[in-house]
Amino acid sequence: MAEARTERAGRAERADAVRNRRAILRATEELLTSGGAEHVSLDKVAAAAGVGKGTVFRRFGSRTGLFQALLAERAAQLLYAIHQEAAPLGTDAPPCERLLAFLGALADLSRRHFALIAARERACADDEFADPTYQGWHTHVRGLIQHVRPELDADFLAHMLLAAFDGELVRRLTAEGDRPRYRQSVRDMADLMLGPLDRL
Repeated sequence: MAEARTERAGRAERADAVRNRRAILRATEELLTSGGAEHVSLDKVAAAAGVGKGTVFRRFGSRTGLFQALLAERAAQLLYAIHQEAAPLGTDAPPCERLLAFLGALADLSRRHFALIAARERACADDEFADPTYQGWHTHVRGLIQHVRPELDADFLAHMLLAAFDGELVRRLTAEGDRPRYRQSVRDMADLMLGPLDRL
């Protein structure tokens, strides 16, 4: 009987933790959207989410942790897709097609969440490249470049391609609503670096 009560209590605690996480990330995004990164603090997030500051701190540790977790959540669907079979992002497609599809999808994600990406970049300024989401993107792009152009420095070129998704740069380039231009420019840059990808 005692074990059953302990198990029910554990399930309730896990459910509360899931709800708290969702509330905290939603509050972080709302504060970021309404007031910018400088408007986001553990105190404000806790108040907006209806939880204690200690709950936010234990789960995320800092503003950097909040931004990293929120970006990871927004990027989760894209990272999931690249490990599945379905083309054009998944493993059934040729490497060139996968690379172009990924860069296009990342351009769309960056346009939708440029404020979050910029906030995460500023918060991670000391070691931006250690961010788990960035590392996942870089590993994927590097691997595809190694397949497409094995004679090139795939590690370096992956960093250079991902630099196009800098949050402030995306904001500037899409400020006038010229979204197709940004997406096409990323494609053009990849072609210049690697050769026309649709011919490889």
